[in-house]
Amino acid sequence: MSFVRNFARWGCCAATIASLAISSGAADTKKKDVVVETPSYYGLQPASENIDLTMYARIREEGFKHSHVMQFAGALTDGIGPRLTGSPNMAKANAWTLDTLTKIGLENAHLEDWGEFGMGWQQINTWIRMVTPDPEPLMAQAAPWSPATKGPVSGEAVYIEIQDVKDLDQYKGKLGGKIVLFGAMRATPDLTEPLFHRYTTEELAEMETYPTGPGRAGTPDIQKLLAERMRLAQLRTAALKMMTAEGVAVIITPSRDGKDGGGAGIIFDDNGANLIRGAQVKETAVTIPNAVMMIEHYNRLARLLQNHVPVTLEVNIETKTTGDHEHGFNTVAEIPGTDPKLKDQIVMVGGHLDSWISGTGATDNGAGSVVAMEAVRILKALGVKPKRTIRIALWSGEEEGLFGSLGYVKQHFGTFAEPKTPEPASVPSFMRQHGPLTTTKEWETMDAYYNLDNGTGKVRGVYTQENWAIAPIFKQWIAPLKDLGVSTISYRNTGGTDHLSFDAVGLPGFQYIQDPMDYETRTHHSDMDTYDRLHPFDLQQAAVIEAIFLYNTSEREAMMPRKPFPHPEREKELTAPIPGIYPNAIPQPDGK
Repeated sequence: MSFVRNFARWGCCAATIASLAISSGAADTKKKDVVVETPSYYGLQPASENIDLTMYARIREEGFKHSHVMQFAGALTDGIGPRLTGSPNMAKANAWTLDTLTKIGLENAHLEDWGEFGMGWQQINTWIRMVTPDPEPLMAQAAPWSPATKGPVSGEAVYIEIQDVKDLDQYKGKLGGKIVLFGAMRATPDLTEPLFHRYTTEELAEMETYPTGPGRAGTPDIQKLLAERMRLAQLRTAALKMMTAEGVAVIITPSRDGKDGGGAGIIFDDNGANLIRGAQVKETAVTIPNAVMMIEHYNRLARLLQNHVPVTLEVNIETKTTGDHEHGFNTVAEIPGTDPKLKDQIVMVGGHLDSWISGTGATDNGAGSVVAMEAVRILKALGVKPKRTIRIALWSGEEEGLFGSLGYVKQHFGTFAEPKTPEPASVPSFMRQHGPLTTTKEWETMDAYYNLDNGTGKVRGVYTQENWAIAPIFKQWIAPLKDLGVSTISYRNTGGTDHLSFDAVGLPGFQYIQDPMDYETRTHHSDMDTYDRLHPFDLQQAAVIEAIFLYNTSEREAMMPRKPFPHPEREKELTAPIPGIYPNAIPQPDGK
C-alpha cells in the first residue's frame, strides 16, 4: 500500500444543471427546446434501497460454506511468491489470475498494458556473514533492484551516520572496496502492547465522526512530510554519489522501524530500503549492490565499529534482471450485464496484485486480490446475471505509485492537463498542481469501484471519501450485516491505495474499513507477510461483503451518487485569501 495524495475538488459539472434548455435551429427555422436530463449520479437518490435479503442469504451460504478464498491465497502466495512489478513472478501472477478468472466463468478476461515500468528484477539469493571478530550469519535481503555482487565479496566494514551533506567530508578517500553500513542505528524498544489488534466499539464509533481543522484524521502534514523526505533524499543522493565515485563494494542499510517500534527480528524491505527513489529505472538505478539488514544484527555491527573493533564481512547478493524497459499489466475480467438499459454501465472491484520482495505478499495485497476473485466467483457460482456489468481488475505497480490503476483510469476515464506553470522536478508527481480534467464516454458509464488493501482483517465498514450522499445508501446495505461485525460508515478520506485513482477523476471509489490485526506492526512490506498471517474466516467474510456490495450496486436503478466534478486547476484560486478580509492573520476578539 502506497501513500498518494487525494486531489482536491470543487465546483460542479455542467452536466449537474438540471433541465438545461438548449435552443437549436431546424430546417424549417422553427426552434426546439432540447432538455438535457441530469445524470442519475448527480441527481436525486431514492430514500429507500430495494434490498434483496434472499440474495444476501445465498451469498452468505456460498461464501462461508463453499469458499475458495484460501485455495486462491495458497496458489498466489505459496505457489508464486513475491510479485514485484516487472518481475517474472509478476508475469506468473498475471497469467495465473487470467487463467483462474476464465475458469471461474468470467468473460473478456485479458491483460491490459498500462505502460513502461522499468527494470525487470528478481532476487535469487542473499546472504551476509560476519567473518571477524566473530563468525556469525546475519539476516538481510537485497534491496529491490539491487545489482548482484560478482559472487561472494569480502571486505572491511565502515559505519556511516550523517546528518548533513558536510558530514561526508570525513569519509572522502576512505571507502574504496569497503562494505558500508549506511544509516543510523535503529531503536528496539520493548513491545508493551500486542502486535495484534481488532477495532473496539469505541474506535469504530470515533471513525463515524468527522474531525475538522489542521491535523484531522486522515490528513497528514503534507508539507512537513515532503520537507523531511526531500532532506533525506538529498543526503542519500549526495552519499550515493560519493560512494559510487570511491568504488564502495556493498552498501547495507538498517531495516526501517515498524509503526509501533522497531526490532522484533523483522525485515521491512520496500521503497524505504532503496537508496534512490525510482530505483527500477535503468538511467537512475543504483550501481552498487545493496541490502537491508535486520535491526538487531545491524546494530551489533555498528556498535562494534563505534568502539573501534575491526569488522570483516562477506556478502553474496545474487539477483537477476530480465530487461530494462519492462511493461506493467493489469488483469481484467467481467460478468456481463444483462439489462438493455444498464448493461453498459460498469461496477468494479479490485486490489493490487503486486507486492514487495521480502515476504510473499499475502496481506499486502494478496488478501485484497483473492477476496475480489472470491467475490466474483460467488456471484458466478450463484448464476447471478447482473443488470450492470461487474468487472474485476487486479493492479500492478501499486507499491511504486499506483501506476496500474492510474494508467487504467487515464486510458479509460479521463486525464488531467498539464498545468500552465510546471512544478519543479523535485516535487513528487502526486503533489503537483494539475490542469483541467478531460473525461471520456466511459467516465459517464462507470458506476463505482470497491477496493480492499489493509491486510487480512475482517471488513468493519467503509470509508465514503467525503461522498456525503452515499452514506445513507451504505447504511441500509450494511444493516443486515451487523452480525458479521459490519457497522461503521466513515465520512473520512482514507489514502494509500488504488481507490484514489478513481476518486481523483470524480468517480466513486471506496476502501473498506478492516480490523488492523498485525498489518502495520508486523506484516506490511516485511518478511513476515506470508500465508501464515492470513485469517480464513476474515477473508471469507470480506468476500461475502464485497459480493453483496457488487450485487447491490449492479441492481440499483440509479447510478451511485458522485461528489462534485473535480477542478484541481482552481485550487490556488479557491484557497487564496480574500483581499481585505484578514488575508494574513486570524482576527482576534479585541479587533487587533
